[in-house]
Amino acid sequence: MMHRLGNLMHHTRMVLGMARSTGTDVVQAYDEGDLSQEDWASMVQACRGCGWADRCEDWLDDHRDVPCAPETCPNREKFKALKVRAAQR
Repeated sequence: MMHRLGNLMHHTRMVLGMARSTGTDVVQAYDEGDLSQEDWASMVQACRGCGWADRCEDWLDDHRDVPCAPETCPNREKFKALKVRAAQR
């Protein structure tokens, strides 16, 4: 059985929350051309399909300032890459 996709706005907020917790400035990344609209949509879609998403909000509540997203996050590598690009400026 396939995992049912979660609510679009809920997962948009969760991706934003993960960005905040990891210190990833997605607005700056977009403004600098490091994050396209397609990239953003892909990140939200990946979150919507994540089997761990039901535990993510609790994790975010307990992890307000972390160096990276948990290993279970399907966007972990994208957040890392965006932070690296920002640090290179």
